[in-house]
Amino acid sequence: MKRILITGAAGFLGSHLCDRFISEGYEVVGMDNLITGDLKNIEHLFHLERFSFFHHDVSKFVHVPGELDYILHFASPASPIDYLKIPIQTLKVGSLGTHNLLGLAKNKKARILVASTSEVYGDPHVHPQNEDYWGNVNPVGPRGVYDEAKRFQEAITMAYHTYHGVETRIVRIFNTYGPRMRLNDGRVLPAFIGQAIRGEDLTIFGDGSQTRSFCYVDDLIEGIYRLLLSDYAYPVNVGNPDEITIGEFAEEILKLTGANQKVVYHPLPKDDPKQRQPDITRAREILGWEPQISRAEGLKRTYAYFKTLSPEEINKREHRFS
Repeated sequence: MKRILITGAAGFLGSHLCDRFISEGYEVVGMDNLITGDLKNIEHLFHLERFSFFHHDVSKFVHVPGELDYILHFASPASPIDYLKIPIQTLKVGSLGTHNLLGLAKNKKARILVASTSEVYGDPHVHPQNEDYWGNVNPVGPRGVYDEAKRFQEAITMAYHTYHGVETRIVRIFNTYGPRMRLNDGRVLPAFIGQAIRGEDLTIFGDGSQTRSFCYVDDLIEGIYRLLLSDYAYPVNVGNPDEITIGEFAEEILKLTGANQKVVYHPLPKDDPKQRQPDITRAREILGWEPQISRAEGLKRTYAYFKTLSPEEINKREHRFS
C-alpha cells in the first residue's frame, strides 16, 4: 500500500485530495494547522484505518514516522482575505514550510508535488498564460506576500530537484471552485453566490471586463493526480481555459440562483489581475488531461452544496478584497 502525506488536508483542495487518494487505495496522512482549514471537511475520514491526521504547522520542523512514497504540499492560505490578514504566515508556509517538506521528501526518498498558482503570472502581459511566461508581479504590493511565496516555492523546489535529485512536481492551479469552498472566503464565485443567497446586490470590483477561467474541483484533482504520477518535473498549468468576464459571470450567477438583485460596481483593488486564462497545452500533451465538467454543471453542483449550509455560515461576513 502506497503512503502519502497531504498538507493543508482540512482545506478546500486538500480535503478533496484526501478523498481521492483514499479512494485509490492509499494510506493517507493528513496535516493541517487549521488556520484556514476546517476539520468538518475531513471528519468523514476519521473512522478509516487508512487515514490519520496531524495538527501541525509545516513552517516548523515536520516529522512523520514511517515510510512515505509521496507528499502533496497544499498548506497555504489561498484567498486574499486570508493572506492579507496573515501575511507573515503566508510567506512562511511558502518558504519555510516548503523547505521543511522538501527536506522530508529527500529524507524519505519520496516524490513531492507542490501546489503553485496562476498568481505567479501576476497581472499578465501574455494571454493566455503558458508555463514559459515569467509573469508581471509586484513584490511589494498587497498581493505580493502570496505571489512571491509561491514563486519562491517553485524556485526552491526546482533547486532540490536539480541539486539533491529529489523527485518533484509543480502544479500551477487556476481558479477552482466546488463543494467545501468557504462561502465568504473573498473569492469571486463564492462571494457572488453568497450575495445571491442572502438577497444582496452582487458586487463587482472594476468595470466587469476583467476575466477569469473557472475549473471544477473534480477536474482539478484529476489533473493533480495525473501530474503526481507522471515523469515531468517542470511546472504544469491545470485549469479550465473557458474564459468569461466577471460581468458575464455575475449574470450567470443571477440566472442560476433565480435572484433578481442588481449588480453594483466598486473600484478594482491594487494589482488585481485583469485577465486570467490558462494555456493547458502542456497538460494535454504530457498528462492527457483536460477539464470534463462544464461551468454550468459545476455551478449547479456548487450551488446545491452552498444551499445546505447553516444560516450562520451563510450570513458570516468577511471583508472582500478581490
